Amino acid sequence: MDTTVQDFVRMENITKDFPSVRALDGISISFRTGEIHAIVGENGAGKSTLIKILMGVYQKTSGEIFIDGQQVNMSDPIKSRALGLSAAYQDVTLASHLSVAENFFMGSIPKNKLGLVKWRYMREETQKALDSLGIDVDANTLVSDLSVAKQEMVVIAKKKFDKSRLIIFDEPTALLANEEVQDLFEIIQQLKKEGAAIVYISHRLEEIFELCDVVTVLKDGKWVDTLPVNATNEDELVKKMVGREIEDMYSIQHFDPGEKVLEVRGLSREGKFNDINFFVRRGEILGFFGLVGSGRTEIMRAIFGADSYDQGELIVNGNVKKLKSPNDAIKQGVGFLPEDRKNQGLTLKMSVKENVNLASYNDITRFGFINLKKERKNALDYVKKLRVVTPGINQKVMNLSGGNQQKVVVAKWLCKESGIFIFDEPTVGIDVGAKREIYKLLEELLKAGNAVIIVSSYLPEIMGIADRIAVISEGKFVKTISRGNYDDEELLKYASGIK
Repeated sequence: MDTTVQDFVRMENITKDFPSVRALDGISISFRTGEIHAIVGENGAGKSTLIKILMGVYQKTSGEIFIDGQQVNMSDPIKSRALGLSAAYQDVTLASHLSVAENFFMGSIPKNKLGLVKWRYMREETQKALDSLGIDVDANTLVSDLSVAKQEMVVIAKKKFDKSRLIIFDEPTALLANEEVQDLFEIIQQLKKEGAAIVYISHRLEEIFELCDVVTVLKDGKWVDTLPVNATNEDELVKKMVGREIEDMYSIQHFDPGEKVLEVRGLSREGKFNDINFFVRRGEILGFFGLVGSGRTEIMRAIFGADSYDQGELIVNGNVKKLKSPNDAIKQGVGFLPEDRKNQGLTLKMSVKENVNLASYNDITRFGFINLKKERKNALDYVKKLRVVTPGINQKVMNLSGGNQQKVVVAKWLCKESGIFIFDEPTVGIDVGAKREIYKLLEELLKAGNAVIIVSSYLPEIMGIADRIAVISEGKFVKTISRGNYDDEELLKYASGIK
């Protein structure tokens, strides 16, 4: 290891208690300059809590934090930023009603001698930062007009722009296309060369071995091990994380498909997608693969009735249907797990119990009265099946970790027992053990005769579980490839528009 590497941040015996749960129990960890330090663990292991304490978002119950050998009280995010710490959290933390440039300079708006805001300077400097990373975003664009993936890239660009001494990346590749992941890795390596301390949190273990120098494993709020990445392997890490060995991630049972339950013919929307044709059958998983911005999500939202389309027809269970709203789609047995779970998939201020039952209340209500016993049973069953880490089913969803929030969205549609399931990036932010459980739940859906559509930017996932893969490029349908004929390079070429 490079002898110039030095401890920049040291956290000793950090404990954090929340009402009825101890999230961290005596964690000690150090982050060094010129080193990329991975933190891994299942959802609920304490990763996000630990970095939020370091960033001053949460206050520790006990323990000590040292910066450059000096003990500090990380009282709030302003203090941590002043000390050179920066974090790109799993959930994008931008002001959506402001422009990209305004977000870059938030808290430090430059003004001239007359006290007037230097708008031109802000826009130019922001554009330089974006362009330097090859991010195709205009500095004047409102954040609310950007896709989730583009918002994530803006956050990452801002951290480099801030020239922080320690940068925390929390699931930064979750919504990035494959080529964007490599661009990000180059940026992180450059930051490392420039002497920054990098903390990298990801459920994608192959990224840890490609990028990181050191890895720390947390489990149930406790430290398990810290070791050089080149001294371990994926199987060992998984065993440390979950306390057991885990079988092949994608080894689900596949079934002979039945009749078509959804057929899409000539679906078009100007500027988004054009002449989309495909079908999905009972007992199969149809994967949708394309680069970020290819139109995959827009197609699914149109099918679900969340967005309109200009022409085309949808055939559900043999009948032509015009799904003008999500309610229409739900009545036809279509369930949709959106990419943006916080704003579109959950009611954050409601409980886990209410969110799990959200699409099913009509099924458990008679004469205006909810069957409270069934409501509770549904919630308990799916919290257990998906291993949602929560103090109880009455906990507000907003208080759960990002991965556990995603599980609640999945639970909502599993609870509804829809016949056609559309999952848009269903395992983003979910740990390796929970991913396996979700794949097994998908297997149960197939076994029961349901049809599943999965949109994913993650090639190993979509190649591992899909029976067929439909490739989308720039809003156009390219090709459908059947299981047994998958080739990752070929899929990427098709998705990139290369013939």
